Amino acid sequence: MHFRCKTDIFRFIAQNSQDFSIQMMCEKYKVSRSGFYAWQRRPASLRTQTDATLCEHVREVHQLSHEAYGSPRIHAALKHQGIYCGRHRVARLMRTIGIAGRASRLYWTNAGNHAFFQRHGNEKLGMAAPSTVNQLWVGDVTFIKTGNGWHYLAVVMDMFSRRIIGWALANHRKASLTCEALQMAISARKPDAGLWFHSDRGIEYAALEYQALLMQYGIKPSMNRPRQCTDNAHMESFFHSFKSEWIHGFRFKGGDDLKMAIKQYIEDFYNPVRLHSGIGYQSPIALEAAG
Repeated sequence: MHFRCKTDIFRFIAQNSQDFSIQMMCEKYKVSRSGFYAWQRRPASLRTQTDATLCEHVREVHQLSHEAYGSPRIHAALKHQGIYCGRHRVARLMRTIGIAGRASRLYWTNAGNHAFFQRHGNEKLGMAAPSTVNQLWVGDVTFIKTGNGWHYLAVVMDMFSRRIIGWALANHRKASLTCEALQMAISARKPDAGLWFHSDRGIEYAALEYQALLMQYGIKPSMNRPRQCTDNAHMESFFHSFKSEWIHGFRFKGGDDLKMAIKQYIEDFYNPVRLHSGIGYQSPIALEAAG
């Protein structure tokens, strides 16, 4: 074990004094017992005291995020609370108290239908970033395993604020699933005609039923280029966050349990609380309220 200074050695001895003899450890690490006891009697430095206080704030933010946040978002959350410190200090303290953000490398494939796609290209590529809500929506579908089989989650996001404005869950991947998610978003937002909707190339978005719904509300379609899943990167990012921060490692008996977890993540955490690096470490609801 490598120690940078005597203080590190004394701290190590104090942490292990219940399991090993202080005299034995002092001899092993070549420090005097008198020096160790003098260090113990010495008042904690101001830096040590502030670290201890900061650790409590870090732990609280981590717990409020359902243990999802890593050091960048905890640093941003502390800043929002008026607690200013360096990001590297937050990372160091997280290592000290043994906490980390919940994240896993999760990958999935998304089957497509290639016959339909001459009809809609990727109009999103040439667009400027939206300057307000209801200019560009994006949507996608992912799948999640439960105790009674696979379930499919369709989601609609407003690209301006990253807010989830519509979603639907079913045990099938038909156009009625994506129509339900879009209908929820339309009912919540009541957008003017001319809104763009970007999706992947899945058949559930290419279906005539879905295209008719877009047309009914004057919504213009855009789709990923072939074999370019990064064209819809914000939706991919949302699904990664949801799976890694909220449901990775949990088992769901069926669709009802999963639906409750999705509702909780979106309505109680993702939209009102979760800090998004792409919008200046604000939550979607906070950004819309400020706009």
